[in-house]
Amino acid sequence: MDRAIAYALPLVPKAIVRRIASRYIAGETPEDALRTAERLNQEGFRATMDILGEDVWDFEQARKAAEGYGSLLEEIHRRRVDSNVSIKLTQFGLKVDKSLCCRLAVEIVQKARDLGNFIRIDMEDSSCTSDTLDVFRSLRMRFTNVGVAVQAYLRRTADDVESLDDLNPNFRLCKGVYVEPREIAYRDMEIINRNYLFLLEGMLRRGRYVGIATHDERLVWEAMRLIRELRLPTSAYEFQMLLGVDEQLRDIIRGAGHPVRIYIPFGRDWYAYSVRRLRENPRIAGYVLKQVLSS
Repeated sequence: MDRAIAYALPLVPKAIVRRIASRYIAGETPEDALRTAERLNQEGFRATMDILGEDVWDFEQARKAAEGYGSLLEEIHRRRVDSNVSIKLTQFGLKVDKSLCCRLAVEIVQKARDLGNFIRIDMEDSSCTSDTLDVFRSLRMRFTNVGVAVQAYLRRTADDVESLDDLNPNFRLCKGVYVEPREIAYRDMEIINRNYLFLLEGMLRRGRYVGIATHDERLVWEAMRLIRELRLPTSAYEFQMLLGVDEQLRDIIRGAGHPVRIYIPFGRDWYAYSVRRLRENPRIAGYVLKQVLSS
């Protein structure tokens, strides 16, 4: 039933989708995101902010996106919010002009460095993987305040992680959410989970900082086991979760003394993101719709 609800969303009026999505999207404006981050900081969580919007096909849109992130970094600094920023390179024109994308990415990473902040490059679908890692490599060779996300369900990820080892990379490790053909991505969830743990253990044993991005309690347990086994300080890793998703688990992780960062998406392009996220997490769609109907 939850999955049916999720896939029926395009037929649902946007006003209802907005009510469902409001649980895990901060709002449409930077102020909405900043207030959400400040509240989470007060509760003991770190934050990362993402301005929704990707697959930009216009130079001017790409520049405006970069300007938006620059202003956001300035506000984070001014208000002393414990938050970094996550970017998608297609929003910076990766599919339009890779060199332009690189220039804009350099500007935003440099600005973040000057303000004492950090930029995370999100990973997108497999058509962007090689270019995203190329841009990350060029940035990491110049800046230490930039990291990249990698996806455990891609068959290539173990090789990609190994190829980046000389950069002492900072990773966000997630399962991966885009629909990919079998020759590119694992589809069996047991294999994806085992590959996630294989990658995580390798990263931690090599001393790489890892954002352990998952809502799967089995993986959380395994991560905590590794952390204990390797006697890692809390400066060596953090757990990462999406805004509004399994808040009880995030409280449990934080209560156990582990750092937790919450991913805060916001912006006017909330609808496409909402539909995709609810399809990825059908239980959220069912749960939130029940709450809407009951109220």
